[in-house]
Amino acid sequence: MTSLVRWNGDQLMECISPNGKTITMDGSGDGISPVAVTLQAAGACSLIDVIIGVKDREITQASVELNAVRAEEPPRVFTEIEMIYRISGVGLPEKLIERLIEQSHAKHCTVSNMLKSTAEITWRLEMGN
Repeated sequence: MTSLVRWNGDQLMECISPNGKTITMDGSGDGISPVAVTLQAAGACSLIDVIIGVKDREITQASVELNAVRAEEPPRVFTEIEMIYRISGVGLPEKLIERLIEQSHAKHCTVSNMLKSTAEITWRLEMGN
């Protein structure tokens, strides 16, 4: 895996993937910070596991709200992360979604598995229509 981060002045960083796609991060507080992107990456990684896992069933809406607590002292790692999954669809068994989330956190989601070395990760599921 390769990637490139290019400084664009002030605290702006442009992250460039090998296929040329970019994400801009801002350490000044005016944009999305690298720490926020790390937290969001955990949510995106896990949600992808769920989306892939439902296979042929229809998902109409899916999101993960992330609430995190960081250590008071540097390096200010995440110490707690709560993930609230909100998923709606047609004929989606709640037990299946719960199992997919559990499997994501147990072995599939690389990001949350890295973060759980410093953070207690909890989650809950809210199913919609």
